[in-house]
Amino acid sequence: MAEPPRYVPPSEEELAAIGDRLGFALSGAERAMFRRYAADLAFAYDRVAALDEALPPVCYPRAGWRRPSAAENPHNAWFVTTAVKGAAAGPLAGRRVALKDTIALAGVPMADGSDLLDGLVPSFDATLVTRILDAGGEIAGKAACEYLSYSSGSHTAATGPVENPLKPGYSAGGSSSGSAALVASGAVDMAIGGDQAGSIRIPSAHCGLYGLKPTWGRVSYAGIVSSAYVIDHAGPIARTVADNALLLEAIAGADPLDPRTAGTPAPERYSAALDGDVKGMRIGVVEEGFGHRSSMPEVDALVRRAAARFADLGAAVEPVALPWHRDGLAIWLVFAMEGYHGNLMGANGFGGNSEALHWTALNDALARWRDRPQALPPNLKLGMLMGEYADERFRHHYYVRAMNLAQRLRAAYDAALARYDALLMPTVPAKAGSLPPLDAPAEQVIDLAFENIDNTCPFNLTHHPALSVPCGLADGCPVGLMLVGRHFAEATLYRLGHAFERAVEWRALRS
Repeated sequence: MAEPPRYVPPSEEELAAIGDRLGFALSGAERAMFRRYAADLAFAYDRVAALDEALPPVCYPRAGWRRPSAAENPHNAWFVTTAVKGAAAGPLAGRRVALKDTIALAGVPMADGSDLLDGLVPSFDATLVTRILDAGGEIAGKAACEYLSYSSGSHTAATGPVENPLKPGYSAGGSSSGSAALVASGAVDMAIGGDQAGSIRIPSAHCGLYGLKPTWGRVSYAGIVSSAYVIDHAGPIARTVADNALLLEAIAGADPLDPRTAGTPAPERYSAALDGDVKGMRIGVVEEGFGHRSSMPEVDALVRRAAARFADLGAAVEPVALPWHRDGLAIWLVFAMEGYHGNLMGANGFGGNSEALHWTALNDALARWRDRPQALPPNLKLGMLMGEYADERFRHHYYVRAMNLAQRLRAAYDAALARYDALLMPTVPAKAGSLPPLDAPAEQVIDLAFENIDNTCPFNLTHHPALSVPCGLADGCPVGLMLVGRHFAEATLYRLGHAFERAVEWRALRS
């Protein structure tokens, strides 16, 4: 890593240029005055540079790490491999877990799917890493992910596309592409993904897995690269509901290093909800979750057939109209254009002003995008261009309005969930598509990055928990249904998902 910057007071010429950008039109006397104050501030900057940040301690010994060979990484899903052993006993004993490469693991490189963070090696573990190790799990390595986690496909990582293990040559979904591919291929038992628009649920759906976006604040985000504070979620991906529940039990809970978790109710023993009994439960099939811009009839049909199976199990299943759901994509897009832009322009991966754990080395590394802006993929350039334009032209008007509308969106889901235990719809409106060529035109890269999020992204803003459950195959591609629950009602989603898993062989359901 480069040496940290040393504070140097601005010159009068620099202050004049800054003043011009801000519209201050500083006089010569004003420039000299502000220069004196800037020089006087040197003591504060020098003292802050000298003090110890006191990052979290590392509680378990480290093994080495390495980049696997092509033969060891057939789906290009690993970033690096390692073997960090946890406690000798615990609920995750014997389980190998992969981490999305946005999660700090001491002594192991981090890239967040990009080529901007070369040389960044965390010196501490994210809170959820320590919890996995405390529970006896083993961290097997870092999973590849999309470039700065800004794609719902699996085609933008600097290390190359991630291939779907269940459908070679096809997308694994994103942005937690490697996390899902490693679980689906059997390389690890379970994985942690991150989710700002569907990035746990989308790859889980494409790879035939169970992926949970927990309620916002249910799992600490301390030590994980932020995309935008209010939509950051981390959660488990697994081949069974039981394993997913087990991993959530290990990582859930309040954390003083992450204010997102403040005031959240204590986590439950989620595995205790897996009794297979859904008699008397009520499920609302959201009509607006079907027939989207990119919906495929065979996917909609599979999910409707799967919904009917819950009725066979004794649940009450009925359609529900939820017009606000169709507005969720527009609200998220307006928020995200400025939210991601503001994060990279100012917070550099931390998600704005908060009392959360911050990480100076990550800030410095991510800030280097300004030195290599052409390295950003076109989908991220689109976000930065639109964020900059909206900032300059509209001065956050639409961003603030979108945040207020998110509350109305949340209220609409809450009203429906007052009548139903869960809402149901396709996780992704379409089956996985083939991976684009490495020299794909920019338009194709952008379209594939945003095509999967219609049903998933609204719940990142409203913070409801959502579980993707595999429910069939369309042309050999796994299809997922999504169950959405009340805040902190993950146990309800697990109960429903487990009942379906136990009663239905999803691979036998075909379009």
